[in-house]
Amino acid sequence: MKKVMVACLLAGVAVGLGLAGNAIADPALNNFKVIRPAELATLLAANDPKLVIYDANERDFRAKEGIIPGARLLSSFNHYDVAKELPEAKDATLVFYCVNTH
Repeated sequence: MKKVMVACLLAGVAVGLGLAGNAIADPALNNFKVIRPAELATLLAANDPKLVIYDANERDFRAKEGIIPGARLLSSFNHYDVAKELPEAKDATLVFYCVNTH
């Protein structure tokens, strides 16, 4: 099973979504763990080859603000082709990030 984490790059986003303390309001999403920037930095420093980071931001935002180095770009935050964009490895650790509440 893949470990899936959602990076909350803005502290207010977690609170606004009811995600504070890793408690996710929608039970269908309980396989997700919300992490903070410091936790992501720790994951990156470990150089785990199974770690894959995905940027789910819109193209305009990426052009303006940049991306986390090494992050893969999703074609859309909610309409991407899993078979084409996510790794085949079932033991991969996936981190998705964006700057909005979608």
